[in-house]
Amino acid sequence: MKTLQRSGAAAAFYLAAAYILGIVVFLFVLDYPGITDPAQKLDVLIQYKGTTYLTNVLMYIVFGLFLIVLSLSLKSVLKERSPALARIASAVGIVWAGMLIASGMVANAGIAPTIAMHETDPAQAAGFWSVIETVSGGLGCMPGEIMGGTMTLVVGLAALCGGTFRKGFGWYGIVTGVVGIISIIPALNDLGAIFGMCQTVWFVWLGVVLLRKAKHEGGTAGVMDRGGRRQSDTPLNYRRNCRSVSFCGDYSQIIEMES
Repeated sequence: MKTLQRSGAAAAFYLAAAYILGIVVFLFVLDYPGITDPAQKLDVLIQYKGTTYLTNVLMYIVFGLFLIVLSLSLKSVLKERSPALARIASAVGIVWAGMLIASGMVANAGIAPTIAMHETDPAQAAGFWSVIETVSGGLGCMPGEIMGGTMTLVVGLAALCGGTFRKGFGWYGIVTGVVGIISIIPALNDLGAIFGMCQTVWFVWLGVVLLRKAKHEGGTAGVMDRGGRRQSDTPLNYRRNCRSVSFCGDYSQIIEMES
């Protein structure tokens, strides 16, 4: 359990670092958002093909793999007090991870044939790369951070529901998740950039929370109440945390099982 939590924390820190890397590369190195002409995008691809390939690996493929680890870690942490939300968050996270891995693979698979095509027919190569970008972008949730927003929102709800994390972290996740979800609306696509910055902070915060939780559980494993339960896991505390949210599960069944 503690190992999975620490792995989840490491994954969360990597995801935050990958976001920062993406901002630096795409905004300052490639200046990609400012380029709209397909021919110019193709020129950037040819000039920075190595950088583009490596960035896709780190920001999409490896990102997706670490996201799977984080999703499983969150499920293990949240399932005790918010089982339904834990399953939803984990499922969304894993699906999102698969989409990101596919996005990076599609983009990298299209680099070599696009450059080869450019040598004989630059116009056709520019059109071909536009198709690759469209498919890769769709898999990567651009525009509109529906998958990342949903995962962040659900984790925030679970944090408030079960009391596993602090309320401040829960509310921050909910607000950040809503921003990501509504960025799918065409008129609000620009909110995707705000979501990315907010989720970077969320990943760092989540990593710190998971590390502290792993350390806390390791230090309180022997602290039991009269019923043989860890004090933080008594039915009374569980009921207090879940008194206002139905997703936490059927408390009466838990009481019956423990009695």
